[in-house]
Amino acid sequence: MSPPKALNLEKKVLDFVRRNHLVRAGDKIVVAVSGGPDSLCLLHILFGLRRELGIELYVAHLDHQLRGADSAADARYVAGVARRLGIPFTVASRDVRDYRSLRRLSLEEAAREVRYAFLAEVAAAVGAAAVAVGHTADDHAETVLMHLLRGSGTRGLRGLLPVARRDAAGKELNIIRPLLELNRRDTANYCRRHRLSPRRDASNFSLGPLRNRLRHRLLPEMQKYNPQITEALVRTARLAADDFEFIHGEAVKVGEKAIRLEKGAVIIDKVAFSALPAALKRHLLRDSIETLLGNLKDIEAGHVERLMDALDKPAGKNICLHGGLSLTIEYERFVLGATPGALCPFPAIEREVELQIPGKTRIPGWEIEAAVISRRAAGTSFKSDNGLIACFDYDGTGQKLTVRNRVPGDSFQPLGMVTPKKLSRFLIDARVPRAWRNRVPVVASPERIIWVVGWRIDARARVMVNTEKVLRLEFRRSPSNRSW
Repeated sequence: MSPPKALNLEKKVLDFVRRNHLVRAGDKIVVAVSGGPDSLCLLHILFGLRRELGIELYVAHLDHQLRGADSAADARYVAGVARRLGIPFTVASRDVRDYRSLRRLSLEEAAREVRYAFLAEVAAAVGAAAVAVGHTADDHAETVLMHLLRGSGTRGLRGLLPVARRDAAGKELNIIRPLLELNRRDTANYCRRHRLSPRRDASNFSLGPLRNRLRHRLLPEMQKYNPQITEALVRTARLAADDFEFIHGEAVKVGEKAIRLEKGAVIIDKVAFSALPAALKRHLLRDSIETLLGNLKDIEAGHVERLMDALDKPAGKNICLHGGLSLTIEYERFVLGATPGALCPFPAIEREVELQIPGKTRIPGWEIEAAVISRRAAGTSFKSDNGLIACFDYDGTGQKLTVRNRVPGDSFQPLGMVTPKKLSRFLIDARVPRAWRNRVPVVASPERIIWVVGWRIDARARVMVNTEKVLRLEFRRSPSNRSW
């Protein structure tokens, strides 16, 4: 088959490729070819432009095993086209139905995931810079409409981008769309002019998939109200993309001050974040979700709005979100992560344990050392510490001490106060995050709490002027659990 002659359509694609920097001289490009008019047009146009662009082509086709003999015939057809053009190719097949049942996806989702995984494998195997797909302006408009119906925000209204990056089966796939300024009428006319015989996929006319219903029912109905509806949707996408890029640039600047990633959770500073405009808040929240989940699949504007509504809730609230995430409202920050207690510096205490005095006691996550020292010999070097070391009047505490977590009804007399206080109220007043409170170690004698580790000792157990023996307790994090 001889190379196709240059047409104005090729010039339009060439200008689009250059304007959007889709390829660079020396790139190898995998062309995804289904055998339909769009992908066939894409292949032939890129074939005609390959020398001018300085690129090398490679064809990839996947048989999804969904249409029996027709699928196999499509594969043979694409292989024949690639041979006639002298382009190396890979034709393979995958069991999409089996993949669907394993992942519990819709057939369309399963086919898309399998297809992109295959394209990523081919691109990696041949050292390609990108995979070119045959999406047109019609696909672009349909995507915008789909996102609009699903309640997407500005990001979704951008539709299909000229260049996109996608994670496919653990590989990063660079996708380019050279035909986004052409429509299906253009690609069909191109195939007729060049006497190409594209394959027809009957499943494209099924009204089962949402995209097909939009294509064959909703868009024709909308054209009755606006004959240029496709152009209007594409224009909306362009405006949304411009707005998105501006907001993204501003969000990157302010996000460095308001947000950080720590131990698999996103930490949001309340003061800095609250001062931002709503548009930047939404953008940063969406980016945070993407950071934690790895993608924004099934994330809609409604999910982000739920987060926005939660920002005004009082400290202690925990909001369960999509994808197993939760938003925890703390006193000075918001924590977005998989579990509310992910950032707690204390490991969970599973049961009450008696301390070895003197000696060392080991419990999961902690090593506790107890020493009894003469006050006269120690001088003033064993004063109480409100962190992980504390000193007590040994005669006042006794030798029978345990470490546990809090229990309902706990109270103690915090050092500096003259009356007892409920432990629950103390932790609230001390602004201890709710997710941490059941992990705070409590050291207790049979009569009372003597130390809320990390915060305060009981005033009645403090070292006094007439103290003769000092009990020194030190909590150390076990090496495998240390975060301080």
